[in-house]
Amino acid sequence: MTYCLAIKVKEGLVAIADTRITSGTDTTVKKKVFVDQKKQHSLFIMTSGLRSVRDKAIIYFRELIDGGAEYNKLYKAVNAFGEQVRRVAEEDRAPLERSGFKFNLNTIIGGQLVDDDEHKLFLLYPEGNWVELDQGSPFVIIGNSGPGKPILNRTLKEDSSMKLALKTGFLSFDSTRTSTNDVDFPIDVILYNKDSFAMSEYRFEKQDLEHISAQWANELKTALLNIPEDWMEPAFEKLSVLNDDCGKVDL
Repeated sequence: MTYCLAIKVKEGLVAIADTRITSGTDTTVKKKVFVDQKKQHSLFIMTSGLRSVRDKAIIYFRELIDGGAEYNKLYKAVNAFGEQVRRVAEEDRAPLERSGFKFNLNTIIGGQLVDDDEHKLFLLYPEGNWVELDQGSPFVIIGNSGPGKPILNRTLKEDSSMKLALKTGFLSFDSTRTSTNDVDFPIDVILYNKDSFAMSEYRFEKQDLEHISAQWANELKTALLNIPEDWMEPAFEKLSVLNDDCGKVDL
């Protein structure tokens, strides 16, 4: 399984990708994000699905770029990568399915190219079609998405700062990590400021952030203890009455 999160706020883009690869009982660390950075051209690609499918699609796309392919808007690069995903599907879907595997590559692509009016974020499906994330949807997760969504839904707005987005994104990852054994450190973080055409990448190891994880766990416990309990009283009073009634013995 995978955890890849991308967040779009007015200030820019924040993306987080875990690096754990699980194959049977074996686990390894491998990068799940591809960054292409040139003058007035900044994009990242994060994927969830079969590693072999991901690697093949990325190689085909990289060959296009290395061969001189240029895109002035991000949606055109998304279309080009979608074509490579469909190409891999044509080549590999049938033999994969005969072996019991599902062709399941989901992709997040974000960035800004020379003629984009702002930074963009896209979700690309295995069939090669896509949707663009807009103001009503400030984030997208692929892979193990369940445990990490609540804090994002409750916290993120389009005018949130990039620092708040990264902080919330890490806590979302941390919730997922503690709920499953196939998502883990290290994590790769991508940061992009609107109109900068400068995309940075940074890797955090477990020891870099475990104190933040511990602080968050302690603060959650404190917040829980501070929640008033008077609203519970009617339910517990009813339970007490029922216990008293059940304890009576007819003579």
